[in-house]
Amino acid sequence: MTATTFDTLGYFEKLKAAGFTEEQAKVQAEMLREHAEAQNAAVQKILDSREKELATKTDLKELELRLLKWQFGIALALAAIMAKGFGWLGF
Repeated sequence: MTATTFDTLGYFEKLKAAGFTEEQAKVQAEMLREHAEAQNAAVQKILDSREKELATKTDLKELELRLLKWQFGIALALAAIMAKGFGWLGF
């Protein structure tokens, strides 16, 4: 994830141009920067926790192989049941 940056100098200059004192503009820009950093950190934490829940290609391949084994086992069992039921095996 790319972090969003906040242009504190540009914000500071816009506040001064709008009539804020230098101290007011400085504090306002710093508080907004801190808030943006905290928000970015929270979003990153959420994304990191979600990343652990995602399946990888290897996970999906392993699952596919396990399902294929079950399918073959069921097909073999069904064939044996049908062979016994229809008397194909002679017993």
